Amino acid sequence: MNRRLAQLHVVGGGLGLAAAVALTLEKIAVLRDPAHVPSCSIDPVLSCGSVMDSPQAAAFGFPNPLIGIAAFAVVVTTGVAVLAGFEPPRWYRVGLDAGTLFGVLFVHRLIAASLYDVHALCPYCLVVWVVTIPIFWYTTLDTWPALAPLRRVHSAVLALWYAVIAVMVLVEFWDHWRTLL
Repeated sequence: MNRRLAQLHVVGGGLGLAAAVALTLEKIAVLRDPAHVPSCSIDPVLSCGSVMDSPQAAAFGFPNPLIGIAAFAVVVTTGVAVLAGFEPPRWYRVGLDAGTLFGVLFVHRLIAASLYDVHALCPYCLVVWVVTIPIFWYTTLDTWPALAPLRRVHSAVLALWYAVIAVMVLVEFWDHWRTLL
């Protein structure tokens, strides 16, 4: 595993971990006081409260951010260990890639739910979306040598991936965005 990937794991994983912790604290605040308005509830579209209250916010019977806390902690720890000189064995790298695959698939399920079921965007969730995609993409490229030809276009793939999601968000909430102009 190279240093740049380890740095991505530390920074991206750290941002994802911070967002997951913030969401967990907001969820606890709402559980303590149902009248609490989360700090990330800005308007009807940018609303953590709407997302937190949806069934999709607890896909496995407990709040999704708890998954993020555990998963991002592993990502950050891996990055720090690699920067300190640890060379992860193949089985670990494959396992980490499998975990990031689960993460990116889960995030895309949550993107679809936010856009088409809940009809709201959680700013902290957006942070998780933004960091999970490159963590998965670059972990996968690093783990599987057969994907080496894709390394030449790695940034274009990532940019296209983000562009597709951005277009989906723009289209779904176009009426809202128009009112802000």
